[in-house]
Amino acid sequence: MGTKIGIFLLIIFMQISISYQNTDLVILMALQAAWPNTTLNWKGSDPCDGTWLGIGCTNSRVTSLILSSMGLTGGLPGDIGEFTELQILDLSYNTGLTGTLTPAIGNLNKLTNLVIVGCGFTGPIPSTIGNLERLLYMSLNSNGFTGPIPATFGNLKNIYWLDLSANKLTGSLPVSDGLTPGLDLLTNIKHLLFDHNQFSGSIPSTVGFLQSLEIISEAAAWCLALATSSCVLAATLDSS
Repeated sequence: MGTKIGIFLLIIFMQISISYQNTDLVILMALQAAWPNTTLNWKGSDPCDGTWLGIGCTNSRVTSLILSSMGLTGGLPGDIGEFTELQILDLSYNTGLTGTLTPAIGNLNKLTNLVIVGCGFTGPIPSTIGNLERLLYMSLNSNGFTGPIPATFGNLKNIYWLDLSANKLTGSLPVSDGLTPGLDLLTNIKHLLFDHNQFSGSIPSTVGFLQSLEIISEAAAWCLALATSSCVLAATLDSS
């Protein structure tokens, strides 16, 4: 009886595993359809067979998508958020990637590295990124993002590198107030870069008290050294 139960459970496990693998394949096909006229040559039924450019796998599941400088054009569809094992997403230096960054990116709950540098994304940075509690490294610099830095970034307790420089971000830097999070809660941050934007207001003094901070944007570091609570961001971080 016990042997039959064991075999039955093994069959169920294998069916579930195959189902998830098929889901990864469907997602990749959706991405390829959204990026026409690229150098991607994704063919076949197994993205983990070692021939799919930019795809990394662990135990037959897609865990990394590294497609920097691939000439990708189009947008980033919400299908990206359907990956359940993805840990690394790098779409850097694809200037043809445009439009807004899908909020579905906040569903990638195993993501540790998010690198979208030098693309053509515009619009607000999705606040859902604050859901990515495992995130360690995020670079969104050199795009055309607008609006404020999401306060939810304060939930990224494990992040050590955050680069938002060279965008068109506005508003003030978010600080926690007991009800909403802020950048002052990033206790593991070592690299915090946000120059060449269009911020206004003052650099919060609490940002300067982050014990782990090693590198902050040069202008902000100078500003904090002069007057932590009253230094005007517009005077030091405006890209114009």
